Amino acid sequence: MVCRMKTTLVIDDHVMTRVREEAAREGVTISKLVEAALRRFLDVRDQPKSRPLAPLPTFRGGEFLVDIVDRDALYDAMEER
Repeated sequence: MVCRMKTTLVIDDHVMTRVREEAAREGVTISKLVEAALRRFLDVRDQPKSRPLAPLPTFRGGEFLVDIVDRDALYDAMEER
């Protein structure tokens, strides 16, 4: 069922200028352009919100192999690999 009604909107002059330009560029009426924009806006709002990400897994990596404050030990450990 199609329901047609006239509605008055108060739109900023700068926005309306851009709407007119876009409608002309697309070759459609301002009404069609505004209706399409409203449909997209409502469709996005109707989409389910993304659920939060699961926490990253953690594990115990064991003891530290080198005290990074000990520069010589750190260099020795790096050279072994």
